[in-house]
Amino acid sequence: MSSSSAQDTPDAIDPAIWRMAFTIIVGAMAVVFDTTIVSVALNDLTHELHASLSTVQWISAGYLLAMFVTIPVAGWAQTAIGGKRLWILALGIFLLGSVLCATAWDVTSLIVFRVVQGIGGGIMMPLMITLIMQAAGGRNLGRIMATVTLPATLGPILGPVIGGLILGVGSWRWLFLVNVPFCVAGAYLAHRNLPADPPTRRARLDVVGLVLVSPGVAAVVYGLSQVEGSGGFRSARVLVPVIAGLALVAAFVAWALPRSASALINLKLLRNRSLASASTLGFLAGVTLFGAMLLLPLYWQQARGEDALGAGLLLIPQGVGTLLSRTVVGRATDRFGPRVVALTGFTVVAVATVPFAFVTADTSKVLLLAALLVRGAGMAAATTPLNSAAYIGLAREEIPHASIISRVTMLLGGSVGTAVLAVVLQHFVADAHTPTATADAFGNAFWWSVGFTVAAIPLGLLLPGRPQPLPEPERTEVEAEAEVESAGLA
Repeated sequence: MSSSSAQDTPDAIDPAIWRMAFTIIVGAMAVVFDTTIVSVALNDLTHELHASLSTVQWISAGYLLAMFVTIPVAGWAQTAIGGKRLWILALGIFLLGSVLCATAWDVTSLIVFRVVQGIGGGIMMPLMITLIMQAAGGRNLGRIMATVTLPATLGPILGPVIGGLILGVGSWRWLFLVNVPFCVAGAYLAHRNLPADPPTRRARLDVVGLVLVSPGVAAVVYGLSQVEGSGGFRSARVLVPVIAGLALVAAFVAWALPRSASALINLKLLRNRSLASASTLGFLAGVTLFGAMLLLPLYWQQARGEDALGAGLLLIPQGVGTLLSRTVVGRATDRFGPRVVALTGFTVVAVATVPFAFVTADTSKVLLLAALLVRGAGMAAATTPLNSAAYIGLAREEIPHASIISRVTMLLGGSVGTAVLAVVLQHFVADAHTPTATADAFGNAFWWSVGFTVAAIPLGLLLPGRPQPLPEPERTEVEAEAEVESAGLA
């Protein structure tokens, strides 16, 4: 089917957009999975690199912080050099960082090289959504986003499994070398399939905004990451960076609001109800997804005696549920609108998490695996509409700013959810000295996860309802003449 004939059918998606989506997914898989694939290797790396766990954890923390510092620059960089060039450049940086990580000779060099990876990944994460949204032109966003965001949803679920399998058969260096084929193939496909888009205008970098927001967000994330090992939120290791980070973010808000589109991030876009509601729900989705991903593997390990690989394998049903439901969820979003689908999704996630709130030391694995399968389907229904709703009503040049806002809010939600549930779990586990008491402690922590999810349900009412049909794109003179000519031949 030709591109023009595809446009004649309202529900058809231009094959060029599918090629573009596939191209972006190939490159993004390396970044998304690498974010979580290393998490299961931290214990092994303490022995391999002869370093303490507190030092080795910076292999993950440094990567995530580098991503947070770089994400706000993606919008300006796309304007300055063009989306295609920026995507290939970011892939190249990530490839370089991956190869360097695989050749690291001690823990310090590995941390530094992970920062290089994080710089490339921080550009790619918002850019992948921006490129697709701009190409789609507001049409069939549900199905397109269901496909493009699949790696981002499966990453936290399958990443630890892949990491465990690699460690079971090979060296830790393969945790980074596994990225190489994705980066090489992604760069080749990008050169071939992504449309050329030269710089749109002479872009001026908002240096003040960059100095405020990037270290501000990174400081908040760093402080939250210290919660689990420092005794809670009252520790100076947590409070000092979080308060300093929030102060910098507040200063950025005061700086950016009067400057609108000339600021590093156009915060006035939050006046758009779709973006504001989708970002708020994205924050809670991050809390729900990443917070529970802290509890689930720990429950299997501490309460049920599984090793790291076994715990990862037991999480596969959740990924399967997400995978199987995304096509249906995408079509439902396009047909009924984000509101109905997101409300259904958050409700399903809440209900499917309840069985874990009643866990014991010998709760049926079949029951819990079935709950995970349903929970995975609910997560797809909860997150896919948010990724499409965030861009409704926005102009092409506003999409990069919206991508940054939605990406940062979801990742911040993940940091908050992980920190809060870590403190809650520590509180209940502290007095647990038997397998039964440990299982009860996890049950109490899972009730908090259920509560976060329930809090998101009424906010879903703020999302857009049934989508209005978009006007057909105007035909060029060449297309009009070709149609007249074909009609005459008929």
